Amino acid sequence: MGRYIDEILQPGERVLYSTNAHWMFYLPALATWAVAIVFLVLSRMVTSDALMLTCLTVAALAALAALYLTAKAWFHRWTTETDVTNMRVVHKTGFIQRRTFEMSLDKVESVDVNQTILGRIMNYGDVTIMGVGEGKETISTIASPLAFRNAITTRPVGT
Repeated sequence: MGRYIDEILQPGERVLYSTNAHWMFYLPALATWAVAIVFLVLSRMVTSDALMLTCLTVAALAALAALYLTAKAWFHRWTTETDVTNMRVVHKTGFIQRRTFEMSLDKVESVDVNQTILGRIMNYGDVTIMGVGEGKETISTIASPLAFRNAITTRPVGT
């Protein structure tokens, strides 16, 4: 299965910039893996068999939850594409139930970037694209939002 953008490019259209959902979607999974490891280590440190069994049970449940969260984050990143071509902005999410957003670069009125303090440190944020007669669309938690905004707003010389 190829990328969505490669399937919809028009003649003479080329991709100028691509980004994706930020890797921070993995943070809940990483925290849950840490809990599983802590309880696994604790199970080796306790002397009571009942307490050891409890720690192992909690570690196993946390590992199952972490596995689910890891798969969910991976699938979200795998099925999300955000691209800027020389003609338009394209954003696609979903696999079976697909949601796409496309806006001609000529119709883009403004591009706003919203980053929290953690977003600035980790280089992710929300980008809101406002279009003339097109409404507005917010793309949440993408990697390198300032570079994405610049790819939209920068016009090549002579165009």
